[in-house]
Amino acid sequence: MNNGHSMLKVFKTIGLVLTLGVSMSACAATMSWKEEVLLHDGQIIVVERFYNLGGYPAIESREHAALDETVTFSLPGMNKKIIWKTDFRDSVPEPNSLNLLVLDIVKGVPYIAAYPAGHIAYNKWGSPNPPYVFFKYDGKTWQRISFEEFPTELNKTNVIVGRPPAKLLKSFYTVGEVEKQNYDISTKEYKTIIRTPLDHWKPHPEHKGPKAPHPITPSNTTDGKK
Repeated sequence: MNNGHSMLKVFKTIGLVLTLGVSMSACAATMSWKEEVLLHDGQIIVVERFYNLGGYPAIESREHAALDETVTFSLPGMNKKIIWKTDFRDSVPEPNSLNLLVLDIVKGVPYIAAYPAGHIAYNKWGSPNPPYVFFKYDGKTWQRISFEEFPTELNKTNVIVGRPPAKLLKSFYTVGEVEKQNYDISTKEYKTIIRTPLDHWKPHPEHKGPKAPHPITPSNTTDGKK
């Protein structure tokens, strides 16, 4: 009888451990895809995008919250991988939480334009107006640059803004499919790079959808694609 009770306890313990293991694995979600990026000069490169995901930000949420994103690509004709990464956790003290808008290459130098994802990030980056943060790759690291240093020919969003819904995620997106993903974004500042300050610029409440996690929009516009 005692042996029977002991075995039952063992089975219950094993079952509990397995249940916890499944729950932990379910929380450690990721998503990734590759997309074609049309450069300003007509060349096309393939960019790999990878997200680590956390839990659901709200009970009614259908998408996991983004923890961080890693973007990997190579210069045309070269094999060296270049990586850009952003963290979406507000608990991190340094400026972070950026949504990619433009990734392009001018005279062999990669440039990035992104926008702060939400109120906290917007303040961390110094409340830019227009609401962009720019970077230039110096061969070793990404350096933040001023609006004036960002090439004027880079004026159009050329990547998927945010991330596609998990249930509709594809492994590869062509240039045309990238444009289709961004078609419903109504905020013009997220489709083209505006080079003049915006009147009455004001962060809006965080947006929890997958297409543009935590965007900031002017007071007279609506969020990007839901």
